[in-house]
Amino acid sequence: MSRIRKALALVVSACALMGTAACGSSGSATVSQSDLKNAKGQIVFWGWDTGNTMKSLISAFEKKNPGITVKFNNTGKAEDTATGLSNAIAAGKGAPDVVMLEDPTVTQFAVTNDLVDLSSLGAQKYKNDFTPGPWNKLQYNNKPYALPIDSGPECFFYNKAIFDKAGVDASKIKTWDDYYQAAKKIRKIGSYITNSSGASGDYQPFTAQIWQAGAKPWVVNGDKITINMTHDAGMKRYINLRQKLIDQDLIDTKTANWTDDWNRGLNDGTIASLTIGAWMPINLITSAPNQKGNWRVGTLPQWKEGDTVSAEDGGSALAIPSQSKNKAAAYKFIEYLTHGEGAQTMADTGTFPSLKRILNSSSFTDPSTAANKKTNAYFGGQNVNKALSQAAQRPVKPFQYLPFNAYAQTVYGDDIAPAYTKKITVEQAMNSYAKNLAKHGKEQGYTVTVK
Repeated sequence: MSRIRKALALVVSACALMGTAACGSSGSATVSQSDLKNAKGQIVFWGWDTGNTMKSLISAFEKKNPGITVKFNNTGKAEDTATGLSNAIAAGKGAPDVVMLEDPTVTQFAVTNDLVDLSSLGAQKYKNDFTPGPWNKLQYNNKPYALPIDSGPECFFYNKAIFDKAGVDASKIKTWDDYYQAAKKIRKIGSYITNSSGASGDYQPFTAQIWQAGAKPWVVNGDKITINMTHDAGMKRYINLRQKLIDQDLIDTKTANWTDDWNRGLNDGTIASLTIGAWMPINLITSAPNQKGNWRVGTLPQWKEGDTVSAEDGGSALAIPSQSKNKAAAYKFIEYLTHGEGAQTMADTGTFPSLKRILNSSSFTDPSTAANKKTNAYFGGQNVNKALSQAAQRPVKPFQYLPFNAYAQTVYGDDIAPAYTKKITVEQAMNSYAKNLAKHGKEQGYTVTVK
């Protein structure tokens, strides 16, 4: 990795902006089982706290682990956390002992040895305890560099009232061709089956959808990257479907995700479905209150009828930066939040779990709990968590993220959005995107080949 480090050392300011690690110490850790058992001292933890649960989680951890104290710095947003870590790595000091990262961002810090290989601390034994999607995303060279906090299995959420009005039985949508046929019927009644504008906010749904299609748009092998955005078989499937939906005005291409217009479209029924992560129910309840009782969650359409392939959309994890001076205490904290009692606490307060034991527990799918009653009422009485639990445990195909994922997400809209305004084709947009990614990769010291 020396060539990469040399290039990165020349662009420290760019690294701070893009979240790419410029330098750092070895990701290995020499921590014995005795060190873990007797871990003491303070650790610094960076992350976000959207559920306002960190104070109670930390308090419970400290009570269970006397001698260890946790100083939590709320870094606000995922991108701010990654940028802050990049700055500390570039400076050679100032990184926390534990950092929360979005799952796709882990690779970019692992590839430059700026995160600890958690298999050196015993994390490999947890492989079968987590669902395959989040576990696989956190691997580099077949070793875990973070443990998942949550997961985001891709699911098919749909407005049954709108589908019924259009004469579409959503339970019979088995394939993406079925989905395309349904889109035509839904458009005839004035709604869209979904929205997509090609903006940067579409990046995670994009990666989830091409993942499920079996695509390998980029292959990372050490400091060598092969980018294949248009000739790869999975990418061809995805491109052909998206082009048909755009050309025939079957999806709302003007509305971007997470905007006021998006919320209005979900609330008035003009956006009739979403393929999105399993964490979506609370967002629908909040953003589309007028549709209470109408939404359902179904099985993700497949590229081949009879398959049960899933993918991940979102998710976050905990890692240990190589700069940490208290790796033993840091790892105990990570274990508690991701695999121990803290994981159950987060699931109880709304985080979608990645642990199989929680997903398979009767308490998670019990329709009589207060939280589940509220969600199930919004979804017309459906046992939502049961459906989501099944989705989370479906098989996933191997998929890699680029070691400069933050950059890939930032520029996605620049290259892809023109396809959604029909200025260029989706294939042309993907070719432009491939060239952009290749140029950046070379600037970071990688050897990049574009097919």
